[in-house]
Amino acid sequence: MGNRRKALRTTAVSAVSVSLIAGGALVAAPTAQAATGIRFVDITGDGGTVLKANVVTPAGADGSRRYPLLVLPTSWGLPQVEYAAQAQKLADSGYVVVSYNVRGFWQSGGEIEVAGPPDTADASRVIDWALAHTPADAGRVGMAGVSYGAGIGLLTAAEDPRVKAVAALSGWADLIDSIYSGRTQHLQATALLDGASLVTGRQSAELRQIFDAFYSSDLTREPDLIAWGKQRSASERVAEINRNGAAIMLANAWGDTIFPPNQYADFYAKLTGPKRLELRPGDHATAELTGLLGLPNDVWTDTERWFDHYLKGEDNGVDREQPVRLKSRSGGGYEGYPDWKSVAATDRKIALAGTTTLHTNVDSGADAGVVFLSSILDQLAKAPPTASLPLLPRRWAAVWQSEKYAGAQRLRGTARMHTTLTPTAESGTLIAYLYDVGPLGIGKLVSNAPYTFHGQTPGVPFGVDLDLYSTAYDVPAGHRLALVVDTVDPLYAEHNPSGARLTFSSPADDPSYVSIPLGEQ
Repeated sequence: MGNRRKALRTTAVSAVSVSLIAGGALVAAPTAQAATGIRFVDITGDGGTVLKANVVTPAGADGSRRYPLLVLPTSWGLPQVEYAAQAQKLADSGYVVVSYNVRGFWQSGGEIEVAGPPDTADASRVIDWALAHTPADAGRVGMAGVSYGAGIGLLTAAEDPRVKAVAALSGWADLIDSIYSGRTQHLQATALLDGASLVTGRQSAELRQIFDAFYSSDLTREPDLIAWGKQRSASERVAEINRNGAAIMLANAWGDTIFPPNQYADFYAKLTGPKRLELRPGDHATAELTGLLGLPNDVWTDTERWFDHYLKGEDNGVDREQPVRLKSRSGGGYEGYPDWKSVAATDRKIALAGTTTLHTNVDSGADAGVVFLSSILDQLAKAPPTASLPLLPRRWAAVWQSEKYAGAQRLRGTARMHTTLTPTAESGTLIAYLYDVGPLGIGKLVSNAPYTFHGQTPGVPFGVDLDLYSTAYDVPAGHRLALVVDTVDPLYAEHNPSGARLTFSSPADDPSYVSIPLGEQ
């Protein structure tokens, strides 16, 4: 436990540094550009909480006409000028734009509620204020945001039927499936959020208790943690969102280490109104970053087109394009699909044959990398985490490989592992990694996911089904795919008692495999 706390402290310090550097860059870069059109105001939020905000209106607005309204809640830990460059750009094209510091952060009052009911009530109060104090049109209201702002926008669309369109960028729809997927704490991601909020905001007593219970692995608190997360998940409010009919655009990165893409894809499939899903290479919010700095950016270009159609009524063709747009991590242009299930044309199974026993508590060398850094390197240099498969110690790592592929393999979608596991303890953790293995045995990470179990009977086998994180990746001809399983990864919490062992088997009546989703070859 001491090592875990030390790791969390180190990650929290890194998180604070990243947050402050990013915040400083966002403050410095766009402010000069937007200074001539920005107006800083105080808005009274839910319960009288003062929200620090800024307003940008179209040039020449004199009250004689109404303009569509865009409300932009800030990202976690970033100040209200985060969207200054985009706000000015949107105002120049005919929108009233109001951006505000979410409660509990920077100069806004209150405490951090993590997209709880006060946060969605605040968003509605901001809409009220804008309709009363700006030339905004009550019938044309949209919300956009990155990360935290994305989550609040989706939840507000469930609560407030005035919201007609949302662009949720690098956000979450399912908070539990984001930071507790596979029943495993995503430690580095959580520590980053914790550390950033300690420096830039004011944690509520409830939030501090949530963080502490999360770190402690207290199973008696698990039902409360899940209930708390569900209250803050748009996936639990799909019926209301569908009933209100807002047009929803979702954009995320394949390597998002805070909000993995699976939960967005699952949420997208449940929406019945106008919708769009965009997935690109990168990590959390990196795909949107250049746009926040005022530079050309695909995500923000599509965001403006989305609002132009659904708030202005422009016939720009965005509603006639394939609604699922993907960009492979291996390069190339955008691919369009009619829906998420069409991304994978077929599945190919790799058998996980034989019986393999792993000793736990030791990192084998197969890792998913470091929060932010690893996926950014993959985005910019196509350099994901690597491992030498021949050198992985089989005492602590199980390895299965495909044959060499004669032609390139276009992975598209979600790989799934099915196996039979026999533990020596009632609790345990495993991490599955999918690698692209070259001729020299060096594997490049394609995907991964953790899995934790509790309450199992030692010595009694049980089935494990695990979805790895969705991705788009091209395996070159002459390469193999490999599935590696070990029990320790710096990104995740470990629940293996000292000396525990995990045995993987493939019964004849229930063979083990990993299913590989393949696009049209």
